[in-house]
Amino acid sequence: MQDVTVLPHGVSKGNFLKAITEFREIVGPEYVKTDDEHIIQYTKIMVPDDEAKHTPSGILAPASVEEIQRILAVCNKYKVPVWTISTGRNLGYGSAAPATRGQMVLDLRRMNKIIEVDAELCYALVEPGVTYKQLYDYIHERNLPLWLSMPLPSAIAGPVGNTLDRGVGYTPYGEHFLFSCGMEVILANGELLRTGMGGIPNSNTWQVFKWGYGPYLDGIFTQSNFGIVTKMGFWLMPKPPVYKPFGVQFDNEADIVKIIDTIRPLRIANVIPSPVWVSHGLWDVAVMNKRADVYGKPGRMPDDVAEALIRKQGIGIWNVFTALMGTEEQVAVNWKMVEGAFKALGGKILVEEDVGDDPVFQYRKSMFSGTPTLREFGMYNWRGGGGSQWFAPVAQARGSETLKQMKMCKQTLDEYGIDYTAVFIVGWRDMHHVVDLLYDRTDPEEMRKAHDCYAKLLRQFAAEGYGIYRTSIAFMDEVADTFGPVKKDVNRRIKRALDPNGILSPGKSGIHI
Repeated sequence: MQDVTVLPHGVSKGNFLKAITEFREIVGPEYVKTDDEHIIQYTKIMVPDDEAKHTPSGILAPASVEEIQRILAVCNKYKVPVWTISTGRNLGYGSAAPATRGQMVLDLRRMNKIIEVDAELCYALVEPGVTYKQLYDYIHERNLPLWLSMPLPSAIAGPVGNTLDRGVGYTPYGEHFLFSCGMEVILANGELLRTGMGGIPNSNTWQVFKWGYGPYLDGIFTQSNFGIVTKMGFWLMPKPPVYKPFGVQFDNEADIVKIIDTIRPLRIANVIPSPVWVSHGLWDVAVMNKRADVYGKPGRMPDDVAEALIRKQGIGIWNVFTALMGTEEQVAVNWKMVEGAFKALGGKILVEEDVGDDPVFQYRKSMFSGTPTLREFGMYNWRGGGGSQWFAPVAQARGSETLKQMKMCKQTLDEYGIDYTAVFIVGWRDMHHVVDLLYDRTDPEEMRKAHDCYAKLLRQFAAEGYGIYRTSIAFMDEVADTFGPVKKDVNRRIKRALDPNGILSPGKSGIHI
């Protein structure tokens, strides 16, 4: 009898080995792994939690809808849970590891077909294993006049996984779930659901009309464990005739109030059509440097030291970046309004004609035009040791909110010795305040501090009415609790109805049967 490292909760060794035998008959023995050598690749997390809490029982890699349906039949028979991933590149949120110990990771990376890209109606239909780089190359090899929207770092992530986790990008199509259109979902009992217009046989409107008929269901399959999405459609942006990226630098931390209050009406009116990136200078310093090379002391870097370092690097204390796009006439008119607004604030405006090949500007230019990049990985060299946990509260797009949230963050970061590396991403009416809690994962004390820091930030922000839009496998239950018992109970009732055996991604977003 073969050795088993981790058994699923409540499953006997005998039943688990029977399930493994049947899985191998379905997908082939080379795509079912239960040995330590393969499992360890799926437990390399960056979040501050013990890997043992998230160790899978094995790995399954199906290649088709039919194989997944047969796998789920086996899972229901033996009560073996599966944790579904697309590319597993959810860095800072848990990577490929399951929320709870003893799940089989259902890795969909072999399902990587680009099924359709329509250049006239500007949409794509893809499988979960498709990466942004793969789709970007497909579009550019065919010289299609289309743009993608993607998160950071983008090249190795995929549109299905990012959209299902309600991630964001930086073009006008940056609210990714908003621009999704039509899903194919395998339910826990193996039934195949096509949302929207997909239920109509031979429909040609599946990727052009979101709603279909009756209740709109797509949303319940995001940040959930109610089904396995095997195809997803989403809209692509037509390549604009004119693209004008620009940045604005500000020298004082208190300037953030007027920055946001200036951006908000321009965003709501779509004068600025893209999300606006407003990064603290220490974020940009961290992307380009190792902390030990510029500041060797423990504890959170003091504000005066950080500001001196930021100025030495030739960047702003706050660094705005976004872009205008459209026809030449549209861009010219909107640029007059935008340039006038930022000049009135006293910011230093940067346009491509002035900065040339500046690497930071070129990187942001790529980011806001949907070009894959991995440059943001430079953040992980700041502390070293491979530790990262994203803290991402949402706020109204008001300047007053920024100082309040920043003060709350810094007070807690002081307590745990973690630097304030953060960015405000301004949507139409909201802001994501994204703080990367960087730490040395090889140091047990630093890991403990990073864990406790996140937990305290979560409690403090929830007490002030701020919700987290996304979290890692280490804090899914705690974040779910902040949204109240009624929502948790509704999620549980849906889960029991659709997945009575609880085999699909137990614990995802704090949802249990």
